[in-house]
Amino acid sequence: MYELNWTVLFIRDGVEEYCSGVYELNEGINHITCDLPRCTIKRVTAEIPVKTVFRERIFMNGYQTWTYCPEYTRNSRIRGLNGLPQTLIKRYKLDGYSDYHFVNYPWLLGIVHGFSWCHFRNKDQVRLFASLDETPGYTMFSYLTRTNALVAERDCENIETEGSYPIFDLFVAQGSEQEVYDAWFDALPQKRIEAPKLYGYSSWYNRYQSISEQAIRQDLAGCRSIFQPGDLFQIDDGWEPFVGDWLEEDRAKFPGGLKKLVDEIHDSGFQAGIWLAPFVAETKSRVFKEHPDWFFRHEGEMFCCGCNWSDFYSLDIDNPEVQDYLRRVFDKVFNTWGFDLVKLDFLYGAAPYGTANETRAGRMIRAMKFLRELCGDHPILGCGVPVMPAFGLVEYCRISCDVSLDWNDKLHMRVIHRERPSTRNAIANSISRRSLNRRAYLSDPDVFFLRTENCGLICWHRSMRCLGVSFLPAMILLPIRKK
Repeated sequence: MYELNWTVLFIRDGVEEYCSGVYELNEGINHITCDLPRCTIKRVTAEIPVKTVFRERIFMNGYQTWTYCPEYTRNSRIRGLNGLPQTLIKRYKLDGYSDYHFVNYPWLLGIVHGFSWCHFRNKDQVRLFASLDETPGYTMFSYLTRTNALVAERDCENIETEGSYPIFDLFVAQGSEQEVYDAWFDALPQKRIEAPKLYGYSSWYNRYQSISEQAIRQDLAGCRSIFQPGDLFQIDDGWEPFVGDWLEEDRAKFPGGLKKLVDEIHDSGFQAGIWLAPFVAETKSRVFKEHPDWFFRHEGEMFCCGCNWSDFYSLDIDNPEVQDYLRRVFDKVFNTWGFDLVKLDFLYGAAPYGTANETRAGRMIRAMKFLRELCGDHPILGCGVPVMPAFGLVEYCRISCDVSLDWNDKLHMRVIHRERPSTRNAIANSISRRSLNRRAYLSDPDVFFLRTENCGLICWHRSMRCLGVSFLPAMILLPIRKK
């Protein structure tokens, strides 16, 4: 069906060598391997001739759940941090949020890239190229319109190996969207964890970190008149003293403690949910100040994941003390406070790099399995996580960036990374990643705004009506509950 030309560049005894070959890529499962001497891999690449036509749409899955990734055209390009001053990137740690620290963004017309799977859509016909196993390294796809080539690269630089090596594990299919995605997920070893649809409330998008016992009780009283028994009431960021310090509440905000609030949520007939970012800690936290040895280091340097809060850094999931700390955290969340569900955020922080014995993707998958172990049967809502490593390990998962209180966030925010808050981008991702829903997990498209105050979408709608346009943004028109 397709001819795949592969090359492996490696170092043996200090000398660069390579091996290459041709593989006939057929529909269905394709396991492509080669025998290697004891060596260090530098690069694994392949090129597949894939012709496209003018009207064909190209989807390249973004690195993590927040990454903006609509369907592109043959002449699209993806803007990374190109053109931003290095002082700005360094000050706000913009390269920590996604793949910017290890992927080249050429920002040229006709070049788009993504992770784990991609498809080409011509009317109702879809050609799918997808990974079956990311443990040996992320499968990174790029499409080059100028040469009509789909380039695949295994993210496995500096891995030490010997013997048979899995160059690529690919699934190829052609047909309708439903046919190709059903076939891919049937072939994957990861199977969806069955879970019911979930409706409910989050404290984030109105109060953000400015929450308190009084505010939560006020919102809970309002939810009693809106939601139904079994719905979710989730306390979001702001309950903890600092991000990373999860064993105690901020007693200034919650003098009565979380256990009493959870009891009130349960007495109201709702499930109780809580937000955590288990793999990171901010610089103001006790964890950061008292346990500098708990943090992941690459070439001797800690990895900064971004500028949220007071800047936040990756914890080392291989540190036994970190593992013990997280076990105590989740034990308290479920068994002392009594929460039913956890929203786990900024999960990409677990694996910014790999090691000589484990790829970046392999580390991320292992981190997600660790969370599954810690949570047992309690549902997980994943967020800020590389997409495919979450398959089959969480009941619910975000598929987009955070929505913003207006259509597309502030003007100066539109020039930064692809993971920024944006209602427009969130809707686009909900459409482009729709095939994940009920296959990988139940997809979370983030929230609906059901208020008129503190919401620029309403102002946008009113301005459109003044211009004679009589429609509402999709975020408001979508049905809230469908039984």
